[in-house]
Amino acid sequence: MALPQLNADTRVRAGVLDVACHMAGPADGPAVLLMHGFPYDIHAYVDVAPMLAQAGCRVVVPYLRGYGGTRFLDAATPRSGEQAVLGADLLALLDALGMQRAVLAGYDWGGRAACVVAALWPERCAGLVTVNSYNLQHIARAMVPDTPANEQRLWYQYLFHSERGRAALTQDRRALCRLLWQLWSPTWAFDDATFERSAAAFDHPDFVDVVIHSYRHRFGLVPGDPAVAEVERRIATQPPITVPTISFDGTADGVRPWEPAAAHAHRFTGPRQHRILPGIGHNLPQEAPRAFADAVLDLIRR
Repeated sequence: MALPQLNADTRVRAGVLDVACHMAGPADGPAVLLMHGFPYDIHAYVDVAPMLAQAGCRVVVPYLRGYGGTRFLDAATPRSGEQAVLGADLLALLDALGMQRAVLAGYDWGGRAACVVAALWPERCAGLVTVNSYNLQHIARAMVPDTPANEQRLWYQYLFHSERGRAALTQDRRALCRLLWQLWSPTWAFDDATFERSAAAFDHPDFVDVVIHSYRHRFGLVPGDPAVAEVERRIATQPPITVPTISFDGTADGVRPWEPAAAHAHRFTGPRQHRILPGIGHNLPQEAPRAFADAVLDLIRR
């Protein structure tokens, strides 16, 4: 039996990108953007998107820069993966779609993009669903070590700091990314077909460059895109998130250990609920789609 697919057959020129999007639901429904992470793709929402569309939402699931059908409009645009460009890309997409406000939901890179917009442009965010809570990087403190147990979870980031890491990702991105899926979601029994459905998005010609830049920039090892320098400056102040928020942690997350609500409470000055999902790993919307969709709908009902 063939796996269900999300067809990204809508193209939207937004900022520096030609964005490939999956769209579903009524055009006049409450707007929801679902943002995927690394190394995943829009199929992280293969179950969430139809749930929300059936509930009457206008659902947009874009491929991030460097993934799937999304393309840079200009060969001269830096292939940056820094947090500021992810937020700027999302804001540009909202503008291009004519969405004044939307519920922004995501995890990993996509959750970071959603947090950037929620923090810096709260008037555009009707509500935020974020995995691992406050997801803005504090680059000024990037060289402050974590606990040894948490440091070992970040081995792939340190690998990408070297040219050996770039070569490893170039040489066999599927094997490396599949290993990350296994380590980050140890209780999720995905099969070959499920992985391959998403892995096709990693064949993008800019995937390696964007990924490598992302994991070097967050440690202050490479410069960012000058076009978003002001956005990065604003993020560096670690602004609070004021919009209504539902945050998640999975207790089996192999990247970020789960934390109680109090750990990030000072970063959220608006209404916030923190939900902990036992046995769920890093790819939370694909592992626990009902819980993720319910969080979006809870914010819409507010």
